[in-house]
Amino acid sequence: MAAAARLLLRVLALLAAAQAVVGKSAVLSLRELDGRRGAATETRGSRYADAKLAQMLGEHKKAGAARTATTVLELKRHSLIAIPDDPAARDRYLRRLLAADESRANSFQLRNTDRAASTQSAAVEVPLTSGIRFQTLNYVTTIALGGSSGSPAANLTVIVDTGSDLTWVQCKPCSACYAQRDPLFDPAGSATYAAVRCNASACAASLKAATGTPGSCSSTGGGGNERCYYALAYGDGSFSRGVLATDTVALGGASLDGFVFGCGLSNRGLFGGTAGLMGLGRTELSLVSQTASRYGGVFSYCLPATTSGDASGSLSLGGDASSYRNTTPVAYTRMIADPAQPPFYFLNITGAAVGGTALVAQGLGATNVLIDSGTVITRLAPSVYRAVRAEFTRQFGAAGYPTAPGFSILDTCYNLTGHDEVKVPLLTLRLEGGADVTVDAAGMLFMVRKDGSQVCLAMASLSYEDQTPIIGNYQQKNKRVVYDTMGSRLGFADEDCNYV
Repeated sequence: MAAAARLLLRVLALLAAAQAVVGKSAVLSLRELDGRRGAATETRGSRYADAKLAQMLGEHKKAGAARTATTVLELKRHSLIAIPDDPAARDRYLRRLLAADESRANSFQLRNTDRAASTQSAAVEVPLTSGIRFQTLNYVTTIALGGSSGSPAANLTVIVDTGSDLTWVQCKPCSACYAQRDPLFDPAGSATYAAVRCNASACAASLKAATGTPGSCSSTGGGGNERCYYALAYGDGSFSRGVLATDTVALGGASLDGFVFGCGLSNRGLFGGTAGLMGLGRTELSLVSQTASRYGGVFSYCLPATTSGDASGSLSLGGDASSYRNTTPVAYTRMIADPAQPPFYFLNITGAAVGGTALVAQGLGATNVLIDSGTVITRLAPSVYRAVRAEFTRQFGAAGYPTAPGFSILDTCYNLTGHDEVKVPLLTLRLEGGADVTVDAAGMLFMVRKDGSQVCLAMASLSYEDQTPIIGNYQQKNKRVVYDTMGSRLGFADEDCNYV
């Protein structure tokens, strides 16, 4: 009875919290911000209680509702061992990664098509991890591709990207490949691999929608054996070129036959040491669309904030919420499609607050705000960023923290040397339909110097008011973000994504 009473009290507390319009502030451990998790590890019992809470709040399976198969993939947050301890080397390393992020954000401003963007299971979930070990600030997961009775499938670590459609990996024989940690995928070792033929629909309209360019054809070995070649160019100068192919891909406990992907033979760009990229965009060749008949066009992720080697988030395919550990109900807003940029997911922001203080800015109420797992730092319209920065500076600066020089694209920095914890004003975004999303404390500050002498507000300004704002992955940490493409809605809930 006592346990039931405690559970009921937690339910009532969550319901009350769900009615709040804006968040205010939270205490942030700088040790955790730098990847050395200091908080007590969540117990299995508390995670189970949170799952039961979410069920009682109506976010789990509804009685009598049709069950949709779901696949859950782990997103694991690796250690920050890849970031050098030497201040000068760390400075160069972070500048390079933030410059790469700026290139990606700029590429979204190109408003044209130059920018390119089995076994049934009740649930598919795979680990989602920080890519810092792979020299990228994006999140990564592992897939298994190909295989036969004589050779196992190849385990490949790929960047998870909602801003791209075509999934691709580097393949043998590679004419120009960047260095990756996993062995190159060898099509010759997979009994289920097949090149897509030129007369296939995937080679024409589908590939053009996914990459901006239709496939090209080439005969190999005579006998009219034509293969479809893709050329995927990103706005930041990165590219992947190779053969469009099909093979069996394993995601968690699910096996997907005939999956269309790019077998990259010439690849270059900002992919770190990963094997390639998983496209979770909206056109026909994305993983979401190719699995829509099984998973209903629904996927979600939970991005971990900590960089502990034992912690991981998750990527889930399907609408079954039983794997979620959300502590607030999932609040939905309308998903917007932009015909000029078909792969991307957009939403509308109608208001904002910092530390509970509502903001007034010309750019608030902006339509077509991009949410993207592949961009790191959130970009705001200049008027909105100025309002956020002014209010954050007023509240955070009231504690007397000395300022520090700006760093790369981050212009609001502080010297927090000697502080183990700081109280951070939180940014809350009001979405169309009334949903509120409050950025986690770990998503408000970016640790530049390991000693705390340079810690920056983790947001940046766009150059012009009419450019596309972007909600980056740094501000999505510790959130369950749900993409329901069939229902045309995006959902958000608080969740501790540091699964152990």
